Amino acid sequence: MVGGNKAGSSPVTPLPPAPDAVEFRPDLHATRKIIHVDMDAFYASVEQRDNPELRGKPLAVGGAGPRGVVAAASYEARAFGVRSAMPSVTAIRKCPDLIFVRPRFDVYRAVSDQIRAVFAEHTDLIEPLSLDEAYLDVTVNKQGIPSATVLAQAVRDRIKAVTGLNASAGISYCKFLAKMASDLNKPNGQAVIPPRDGPGFVAALSVARFHGVGPATAAKMERLGILTGADLRARPLPFLREHFGKAGNWYYRISRGIDERAVQPHRPRKSLGTEDTFLSDIFDLETARAEVETLAAKVWRQASDRHLHARTVTLKVKYADFQQITRSRTLSVPLSSSAELEGLSIALLDPLFPTRKGIRLLGVTVSTLSAPDETEPAEARQLSLF
Repeated sequence: MVGGNKAGSSPVTPLPPAPDAVEFRPDLHATRKIIHVDMDAFYASVEQRDNPELRGKPLAVGGAGPRGVVAAASYEARAFGVRSAMPSVTAIRKCPDLIFVRPRFDVYRAVSDQIRAVFAEHTDLIEPLSLDEAYLDVTVNKQGIPSATVLAQAVRDRIKAVTGLNASAGISYCKFLAKMASDLNKPNGQAVIPPRDGPGFVAALSVARFHGVGPATAAKMERLGILTGADLRARPLPFLREHFGKAGNWYYRISRGIDERAVQPHRPRKSLGTEDTFLSDIFDLETARAEVETLAAKVWRQASDRHLHARTVTLKVKYADFQQITRSRTLSVPLSSSAELEGLSIALLDPLFPTRKGIRLLGVTVSTLSAPDETEPAEARQLSLF
């Protein structure tokens, strides 16, 4: 009880809080300065930058065919409800004047490298999340700028000068709130959630908007009567663990504005992969094999460019009725060649034939990744060169 006991009551010695029963304290939890930088409609903006005829027009990056998918949409297209991961036929129905361009990932990667070079001008604590977004820890920064808000503006201005593209940013004392803040003033803006406002901001936020809470989890929370951060905070830790397992610990903390995760400059990549959706369903093994070999070769190039080893191969298959299955195999030593990756992928594919259902999508992914260990004997590396 805060403020003493009621008159006439016996003194009560409060029990110490449970180890996980944490509360937000600015003096303990608000010492870091984190910026989340997110490029605005990155792929689409690059295409509009490079082709003036596309500027100001509704644009989608992706395939325009009956089985195409929108990879990115310009803000002009978003005004019609076009979103990434939307089937192209749906996007065209929403926006009949939508213009499709094929993605140019080599260009996007090159621009992403320019952006990361800008980050590196200000801090070495950079955690990329994708080609177009990253966390920066600027608590101590190379420019000696005390204000993270001022520094975020400087980073955005520098990105604009170098690439011609707009970026948005969120500034806060933790990664979760910096990520949420970067969406508040998009496009081409930034927002700050200071320590004193963190718990209140989370309390007012719909759980469906929490970064990391997907539609299925949001629906489950709604069934449990949890609609906002305040609702989440009102649930005791045992309740959250019962219904959400280990994730309950995370929900308990972020509902209180607490996220102690550090920015990880060398965040390890967990997998590499590629997939393709076909204009016509595949029924015969030979055609499927040819597609899988092509996909495997692409994945091998990705891994080789990054100097990564892999021990797990996963084949993804989506049938015409949208049923999706995966088949995996993990080796005791890393893959040694593109031919070996192709062979393993084919070995995972072959048992699925003959099939009465057409295949609309195939994908190949490698995981259990590691970087080359230069301390290994040369003859050992020969067997696992990737």
